[in-house]
Amino acid sequence: MASLEDEFGDIIKKARQGQGLTVEEVAAKTGIAETTLRALEGCKEPPSSDNVNAIAPLLSLDALTLEVIGREAWQPLASPDWVSETVETVRGEIGGYEVKGYLLYDGTTKDAVMIDTAYNPHLMLQRIDSLGLRLNAICLTHGHSDHAEGIDTIAAAHPATVHIGQGDMSMVTKYRSSMDIQPALDGYVLQVGSIDLQFISTPGHTPGGLCYSTGPLCFVGDTLFAGSIGRSCPPTLYSIHLQSVQERVLQRADAVVLLPGHGPATTVGEEQQHNPFVNSQHV
Repeated sequence: MASLEDEFGDIIKKARQGQGLTVEEVAAKTGIAETTLRALEGCKEPPSSDNVNAIAPLLSLDALTLEVIGREAWQPLASPDWVSETVETVRGEIGGYEVKGYLLYDGTTKDAVMIDTAYNPHLMLQRIDSLGLRLNAICLTHGHSDHAEGIDTIAAAHPATVHIGQGDMSMVTKYRSSMDIQPALDGYVLQVGSIDLQFISTPGHTPGGLCYSTGPLCFVGDTLFAGSIGRSCPPTLYSIHLQSVQERVLQRADAVVLLPGHGPATTVGEEQQHNPFVNSQHV
């Protein structure tokens, strides 16, 4: 079973930075030594219950779910079999960290859309060819290189419009002279064979972050990870990021499968129950 993308230390660091707090300020407010906090954030020391109970309320995180993650005692359930019948997962890596891209396709018509490049355009092209797919569009959840790098290689082989949030257009400037890149509009529905793919604006991880939903599936990029969220870039987007997660992603049906850019798949229901960023907000 795949491990979670974020450990306890990653979670508290994201929450601290998002709220504009320094390690020194958290130490002063919680009574935890700075050296201990740095070890916790660096994932070099397991948290005690006292650590969790002191840190969670200060950072507006849910203590119970945070402690479970700190004990490495939760994993989301495996995705149902039907997901692999319409979604091909492509894996790459950057700096030793795995990144995921996806091919969503109609098995009958072979029409397909690519969601992020996985920083692995050559493997993405191999999968498109081996499955006999016709690429209709390239949909980027955001403009960071681990999700967008290689769109030129893919578009050269399979010319297709690239969709990205308006707020992230500046991140793909180097590609704009060689391919059709369009700002994705919130609520737009892209037809992929018999599949309707809706564009959902979810700013927070980046200013122009997007998720893409088919109904039973939602491709969430770095907006949300199993048990966590992506880093808010810049940190001033943190409150908007939480709002995007709560109001735009997790208001969907419990059974909706969430496919992130890193880490294991999860569901709306599991995140409502197990995500420390969510639980404390009473989603």
